[in-house]
Amino acid sequence: MAKTGVFESDPTAVAKAAELKKELQRLVKAIVDDEDFITQTIDQARDTLSALKELKLKKRSLSLKLKDVLSCPEEFRCPLSKELMRDPVIVSTGETYDKAFIEKGLKAGNRICPRTQQVLTHTVLTPNHLVREMISQWCRNRGIELSDPVLHVNEDGITESDRDHFLSLLRKMSSTFPEQKEAAKELRMLTKRMPSFRALFNESIHAIPQLLSPLSEGKFEDGIDPELQEDIITTLLNLSIHDNNKKLVAETLMVIPLLMEALQSGTIQTRSNAAAALFTLSALDSNKALIGKSGALKPLIALLDEGHPLAMKDVASAIFNLCITHENKARAVRDGAVRTILKKIANSVHVDELLAILAMISSHPKAVEEMGELGGVSCLLRVIRETNCSRNKENCIAVLHTICLNDRTKWKEMREEENTYGTISELANNGTSRAKRKANGILDRLNRSVNLTHTA
Repeated sequence: MAKTGVFESDPTAVAKAAELKKELQRLVKAIVDDEDFITQTIDQARDTLSALKELKLKKRSLSLKLKDVLSCPEEFRCPLSKELMRDPVIVSTGETYDKAFIEKGLKAGNRICPRTQQVLTHTVLTPNHLVREMISQWCRNRGIELSDPVLHVNEDGITESDRDHFLSLLRKMSSTFPEQKEAAKELRMLTKRMPSFRALFNESIHAIPQLLSPLSEGKFEDGIDPELQEDIITTLLNLSIHDNNKKLVAETLMVIPLLMEALQSGTIQTRSNAAAALFTLSALDSNKALIGKSGALKPLIALLDEGHPLAMKDVASAIFNLCITHENKARAVRDGAVRTILKKIANSVHVDELLAILAMISSHPKAVEEMGELGGVSCLLRVIRETNCSRNKENCIAVLHTICLNDRTKWKEMREEENTYGTISELANNGTSRAKRKANGILDRLNRSVNLTHTA
């Protein structure tokens, strides 16, 4: 099936182009088939070709204008929409916003200035003529009219041109490889810089599958192009930031499997962004369960074990969020989280984040058992001695308290530590309130065991 190319994002342009092509076909056939064709037929064919060319140039011009708008100076962007202001107005704090966007907040009863967080003394909006003139001059220099469709926004900040361009980019994701790469890169940029583009994905259940089609169709003989994969996975991450997208993104069948695949392949940026996407999606409890059941913890823990600095923070955040649910704690322990985390802590790698995860999963009996077997007690006691971070001390003593309650064989090691360094009593006196409780709980146990030994 022939493609209409640049015309296809605008239904009116599509119909017009189809009509012109049909007329051109008729005229060319008349010229080829009829030896006695009149010169007027050639003129008509030339006029038809000119009309087609004008349509194409008009579309290309609109696309270039959109790119200009996206690259406008920061001071011309509304702090709320992050887009070029059409009607800049000043609020009582002296800050400037696009009228359509600040009015939306005011109508919802919001009397706080978004940029300064100060209470607005009144809701009168004063036109900012100076900024408007500067924007107008900037637009004139680039051939952009403020009345262009590219700048017509609805109450959600989405323009008709945004929507047309968005649909055009999605269609390209099922087109040739060069067009896929171009579209993926632009979607990555747009969903990062324009919240309205993130919202557009929520308008159709087909939008995300279209985005992912180059990764899901497996049509590349030499495997998935790393740059294309990175752009698509990063776009997924950008979409996941939008609260209204989280459920839709996670429940789209191919999303989690492709994120799991991305954790194990591609550039390190792709792998890190896949972990970050799982982290943002796991903000919803229903998504925590879905991601856990899909087996995503295993590749996350493998990437954590690999230890690439760029990915560690995103991976640790994703694992922590997922392990809030009891079922995922069990999965994390089964998939080797305890061994990997203790190894990283022993090497002083991302100790803050990993201690938080260890404290989280220590409520699982198997985790406590593994910590005892893998030298967790000595590792945690050393951290308490060496760190100045009260939060880390608290997490360490909380884990040690759990071990103390469940594994009597570790009491001797804790008692020797206390006799040599006074580590636990120091925390009982000077730790956070929670750390004091846990440390005193351990000391009580150790003291009772000594008393029972002496009594016996």
